[in-house]
Amino acid sequence: MSFPDPYDARFSSLLADTYLRLTGKSLLAEMPPGVTDATQWLYEKAPFGLLAHDTAEDPRFVYANRTAQEFFGYAWDEFVGMPSRLSAPPTKRSTRAQLMKDVLERGYSDHYRGMREGRSGIRFWIEDVTVWNLVDGAGRIHGQAALIGSTSPA
Repeated sequence: MSFPDPYDARFSSLLADTYLRLTGKSLLAEMPPGVTDATQWLYEKAPFGLLAHDTAEDPRFVYANRTAQEFFGYAWDEFVGMPSRLSAPPTKRSTRAQLMKDVLERGYSDHYRGMREGRSGIRFWIEDVTVWNLVDGAGRIHGQAALIGSTSPA
């Protein structure tokens, strides 16, 4: 199984284009003036966590920007390829799964708050989260993505 590189411009465009199409908001709204490489900014400097998983039966993370890596305590190579369900504590996985199912049917969901568990086992809240389907111009779903606005201790 191959995963996109964190600097894959086509994948970054898919993230940004579908976010704009489904929510009416720009993923790049906080990008400072003068910054010209949106792909690099999303991965290295975005002030929000950005995650994506594929469409496998047990979806695996295919993208995690540095802010998301900091939130969860995983490096790129640890995060990418990990089943996304493992980001939630075992007792919260059914709630997370229902959210993903709802997003698949509705296109996106915003203002989500949910319990997550980092690499160290410490639980925390992800807040002001928008989850959306990654849909290309032909209508093919490539997975789902999440923008995590902030976190707080559990």
